[in-house]
Amino acid sequence: MRDDASGESPTLEQVGEFAVIDRLVRGRGQPPGVELGPGDDAAVVSVGDGRVVVSTDMLVQERHFRLDWSTPHDVGRKAIAQNAADIEAMGARATAFVVSFGAPGDTPIAKVDALVDGLWDEAERVGASIVGGDLVSCPQWVMSVAALGDLDGRAPVLRSGAKAGSVIAVVGELGRSAAGYALWRKDIGGVDGFDELRRRHLVPEPPYGQGAAAAAAGAQAMIDVSDGLIADARHVAEASGVSIDLSTAALAADRAALTAAGAAVGTDPWSWVLGGGEDHALVACFAGPLPAGWRVIGRVFDGPARVLVDGAEWGGYAGWQSFER
Repeated sequence: MRDDASGESPTLEQVGEFAVIDRLVRGRGQPPGVELGPGDDAAVVSVGDGRVVVSTDMLVQERHFRLDWSTPHDVGRKAIAQNAADIEAMGARATAFVVSFGAPGDTPIAKVDALVDGLWDEAERVGASIVGGDLVSCPQWVMSVAALGDLDGRAPVLRSGAKAGSVIAVVGELGRSAAGYALWRKDIGGVDGFDELRRRHLVPEPPYGQGAAAAAAGAQAMIDVSDGLIADARHVAEASGVSIDLSTAALAADRAALTAAGAAVGTDPWSWVLGGGEDHALVACFAGPLPAGWRVIGRVFDGPARVLVDGAEWGGYAGWQSFER
């Protein structure tokens, strides 16, 4: 649909729900395993394993993204990435996504087109597709994404399997999203490396494929870093009934990469590395050799369920909570 004679994009209200849905799915391909995509009352997705890994997450405008910072394409990519990371953290691979979207009726269709392009862009990076969803009128942008995944015959990697004597390791980078957020808040950019950090806050980069690699290597427990390293490691510690001790020496490279940004905004980068979320790196516990690309960042011990840093309680910011102001 072309812009009208004024050069402005028509709106959701002007085009109507069903015409918009048809516009958003027309011409999109589906990967093997999707027997029936969008267009009926439900999709049909085959899973050779016989089990389906399912996760869901929501994004709310002004809480999880800002449209004066993010393009609609960025928002679409982020919505898929954070859900795909949950599937990765189970040791599975994402196969399909169902997306529900609410927005005001005066939202230009061009913005919705860009959002959907972002959704498909990231889904295709994973090797999956969008197989259905819903569209509703809403006072602000709200997205709910359900992700489906396949274990390919492996056992799921839970949070509850960590054993004393194992190592805790990470794949992916830490603190980048939190640093980018701080730079956005302070309106600091245009410096070498800062724009990339700002970008990493808008669109995370989960290490796709590494969840399955960790499972194949015998990972005992795994989680993605969505709330913050300490917060998410604590979930593993509590589920497994173990103590986890993180090493700042092993995390020094992450801090060093953020030193300049920390100086610019007046923040100790350790708060980003240890407490910053939304990087969607993967953290897992291993008793044996690590898969390629993973690095040891701590140890697992018997003891009360807790997370220490260099053997002591961490007194700084420890991670996101949904109902914090």
